Amino acid sequence: MPDSISYNFNIRPILSDKCYKCHGPDASKRQAGLRLDKPESAFKALKDNPAAHVLVPGSPEMSELFRRISTNDTAEIMPPANSNLKRLTPHEVDLIKKWIKQGAKYEKHWAFVPPKLWPVPEVDNKEWPKNPIDNFILKKQEQYGIKPNPEADKEHLLKRVSLDLTGLPPSLEMQDRFLADKSPDAYGKVVDELMKSPAYGEKMALHWMDVARYADSHGYQDDNYRTQWPWRDWVIHAYNENLPYDKFISWQLAGDLMPDATKEQLLATGFNRNHKITEEGGVINEEYRVAYVTDRTNTFGKALLGVTMECAHCHDHKYDPFSQKEYYQLYSFFNSVKEPGLQATVGGPETYAKRPLMQITNADVKSILKFVNKKDTGKLIVSVMGDSEVYRKTYILKRGNYDAHGDEVQPGTPAAIMPFNNALPKNRLGLAKWLFDKRNPLTARVFVNQTWQELFGKGIVKSSGDFGMQGDLPSHPELLDWLAVDFMNHGWDMKRLVKQMVMSATYRQSAVLTKDKMKIDPDNTLLSRGPRYRLPAELVRDLVLASSGLLTKTIGGPSVNPYQPPGLWENATSGRGILASYKQVHGPDLYRRGMYTLIKRTVPPVEMAIFDASNRDQCEVKRLRTNTPLQALLMENDPTVLEAARVLAARLLKDNTQAKDKITKAFRLIIGRTPAEQELGILTAYYNDQLKTLNKKDAQKVLTVGEYPITPGVDEVLLAAMMKTVDTIYNLEEAITKT
Repeated sequence: MPDSISYNFNIRPILSDKCYKCHGPDASKRQAGLRLDKPESAFKALKDNPAAHVLVPGSPEMSELFRRISTNDTAEIMPPANSNLKRLTPHEVDLIKKWIKQGAKYEKHWAFVPPKLWPVPEVDNKEWPKNPIDNFILKKQEQYGIKPNPEADKEHLLKRVSLDLTGLPPSLEMQDRFLADKSPDAYGKVVDELMKSPAYGEKMALHWMDVARYADSHGYQDDNYRTQWPWRDWVIHAYNENLPYDKFISWQLAGDLMPDATKEQLLATGFNRNHKITEEGGVINEEYRVAYVTDRTNTFGKALLGVTMECAHCHDHKYDPFSQKEYYQLYSFFNSVKEPGLQATVGGPETYAKRPLMQITNADVKSILKFVNKKDTGKLIVSVMGDSEVYRKTYILKRGNYDAHGDEVQPGTPAAIMPFNNALPKNRLGLAKWLFDKRNPLTARVFVNQTWQELFGKGIVKSSGDFGMQGDLPSHPELLDWLAVDFMNHGWDMKRLVKQMVMSATYRQSAVLTKDKMKIDPDNTLLSRGPRYRLPAELVRDLVLASSGLLTKTIGGPSVNPYQPPGLWENATSGRGILASYKQVHGPDLYRRGMYTLIKRTVPPVEMAIFDASNRDQCEVKRLRTNTPLQALLMENDPTVLEAARVLAARLLKDNTQAKDKITKAFRLIIGRTPAEQELGILTAYYNDQLKTLNKKDAQKVLTVGEYPITPGVDEVLLAAMMKTVDTIYNLEEAITKT
């Protein structure tokens, strides 16, 4: 029982779960005219008994709420027996009783109150914390009588941080160097090395591609090609250069409106042109133009504010304090973009980007846009932002219908978050300034939470796209606030934030799950152990290619078409445009990182979809994570995995070592650690068994996969046996799991 009862963290979750069905924000289901989510209603006299009050501050016995939840009279108990809602537990009843005793104080929703720099807590175990993050985490663990795990061994820790910071497994050279380094700052040196790698920008950009709904096609039925990849090159560059988050976002929102805007700032605005665009003749122009503006508004709310603004598109938000009028005030910031609903139907290169657009010349690539990987001399155009010279009026759209104009509205922001300062320009640049006002309660919290999610598997707020009334409460609210304020106070430095997290003792813990922790902390909410979960789809591919030596490390450039089962595109296409049929690439492009696989929205890459990648139809701040038999079947049959096993096997056979040494090397390359004696024994026995059972004809059949050439004169039986052994290692659960 807390000393001080919080409405937000102790009481509202109970009311939402047990009471709001009949006494909440939904007017159509409300009973007795009573709302418990609004203090002005909860403190009023009862409609059918004016002498009684639901809440009497300081007096639980006089409060009808307490009397009804604590009675044993089945005619009066709340929730009613016929409501299909569970009765409040004794602990929940006690919480409400103590809350009423303490004054029954309602609070503004926690996420709409500006974060504050909470004092770093004192803890009993003063040896464990490595930075302030750990004090917040350990304080809560000590309250629950649980201890953190010891630090992971160096092999597991190196694999974890390498995958988190670069998306690639550590090389053997890095493994050997880190294991041999006995200095106290050995781990810190590795972290700095990884963060300086060009692959760092690629890994960090991967999450932002989901947020920004980046794809290589326009979407809808025709789903023709688009040339938006230079914007992706910019995102990678921005992360590697450690562009501060306020600039990173402000350029994407309003780079075209910056004073003396550069071409780089203009290119950054491609963020807001990544949405689906129709190329189908016969559509209603205004209907689709409104759809594009709606997409940008919804993306802004979810990606940057962590709220479900889209719920107010057709009516006032049912749960959060956002009116439909406020939705269209926010919408108006994006409503003057100089774009039609339909520009042109499917055609040649002139339709690969839609107005407003910018052309990237060879001179640009040699000067201000050096990070754009443009190899040919052809015309390269990208969709960017640009407002019309004439301001477009914005109206509330009745029930969200594009042609049902209601009252006119002016640019503005939800007052419950932070009213818009009218001294700011009423355009996207002003909106960016509003977003990064340090009094804004959401901006820093939302990004800090997404960063935490990418490193620990889930956010401090589990519902990372919903900080509103129906979202999850933060597991460590003071830590979230502390990180948010600290982030703002240090210049919105993204690399510093990431390093702060991976250097913590919390991050470095072993992922071992004991019986006690399974009982007390099954979901790892208390962070009493290290993260353990399957890699994202793109990183599964990256691990296979990197460990085999096949990976092409080129940064940026156009997306590519690797291996894909035949007929997928052809059976789901209008038959127009260059994406009507699938044209596989060859040579080095066949072995590019997963983030460069071309995404056609109507037929997303099958191997990515099986591992839960986004098809990029809309903004996504958190991927699902499933475990299905299809994933195991893919790892067993994907030509990329089989080819990688063959190529790595051929390289191992060149070593003048014994079979068990070759298998140990493969295991370290793929799993990131030295195999245990039992593991090595099983794999070596399997290899020897394959040598005995494979004949030359069977070996040739096994080896006929992938385009990478086989070294002439190689012993095919030997190669096939080693290939099958390596493939077995790729199919271990640990291979594609971050531990």
